[in-house]
Amino acid sequence: MTTTWDPAPFRDRVQQVLDAFLDEREAELAPLGPDATRLTTEGRTAVRGGKRFRAAFCHWGYRAIRAEVTDEQALARACASLEMLHASALVHDDFMDASDTRRGRPATHRAFEAEHRASGWRGDPEQYGAAAAILLGDLLLGWGEDMLRRSGFGPDETAAGLALFEQCRNEVIAGQFLDVSVQARGRADVDTAMTVLRYKSAKYSIERPLHIGAGLAGASAAQIDQLTRFGLPLGEAFQLRDDLLGVFGDPEATGKPAGDDLAEGKRTVLVALALDAAPPAAAQRLDTALGTTLSPADVDELRGIIEDSGARAQVEEVIGSLADHAVEALRAADVDDQARVVLTELAAAATQRTV
Repeated sequence: MTTTWDPAPFRDRVQQVLDAFLDEREAELAPLGPDATRLTTEGRTAVRGGKRFRAAFCHWGYRAIRAEVTDEQALARACASLEMLHASALVHDDFMDASDTRRGRPATHRAFEAEHRASGWRGDPEQYGAAAAILLGDLLLGWGEDMLRRSGFGPDETAAGLALFEQCRNEVIAGQFLDVSVQARGRADVDTAMTVLRYKSAKYSIERPLHIGAGLAGASAAQIDQLTRFGLPLGEAFQLRDDLLGVFGDPEATGKPAGDDLAEGKRTVLVALALDAAPPAAAQRLDTALGTTLSPADVDELRGIIEDSGARAQVEEVIGSLADHAVEALRAADVDDQARVVLTELAAAATQRTV
């Protein structure tokens, strides 16, 4: 599609800001010795790559309210703080889901586990990897808040941004626990799965980044509400696309094994719809297989059950409807015209992606 904004230089800028921040943190922790350096090195891996949607929505949330950026460096740091939060969530999420890979590389807990095993150290390699992932995720979470607090905005703007960042942090952590609890119970109806989706991912992926950017720009409560009417349905569509990719995505593009969400036993909206609509025997097969070791043939079979139930087509329809609703709300919002155009492009990129 033709775009009016090239996100590539923006992504590069965000990476530069993250790298500079980690340089500072590595220097601070250097007196602790090489183990601390190993932790910050893995932190660099955790914040590398990705689509940078959260940073982009923060940037354009700011510009939706204030078209001219008075301090590019301050805004870049604020946007990058959301990528640090995201990296924290991914490190913890991969450990909780027992994922082996992230973006085609070993997940953090697996990387530390492998190092322990290769070095012949004492104790349990898996426990060591788990401890390292928990600690690195905690560190990244704190660093995200530090980045925003020290971004360079004035006290009032910073306070407004931090208040929204705190809401975002609390929602994503509580949403993650909702997800863990759903998996533990081994069941979730569509409404429950949608609640998990909304708080674990949808709000922190798009709505809250928009809010944080707008808050830093001095947005009113009414303007924040208008951005919610755009950002929340779009965030839901974004995560529904992610759920489809977790089952039907190409491993070469996603960096995850085929049908990874099925092997991890994720009780997504897609799965809930399939369980509701599939014939009883097929639904039982899907329900029993979730969260077990799956062969390629098993993955193909389960994909077929979901496809035949109509759940995949239904989720595609819901994604389109939510995205249309979001864009319609954006058209009516009191925002800068250029920001409206770019946010519309970002909406398409977030919901029509293949990775």
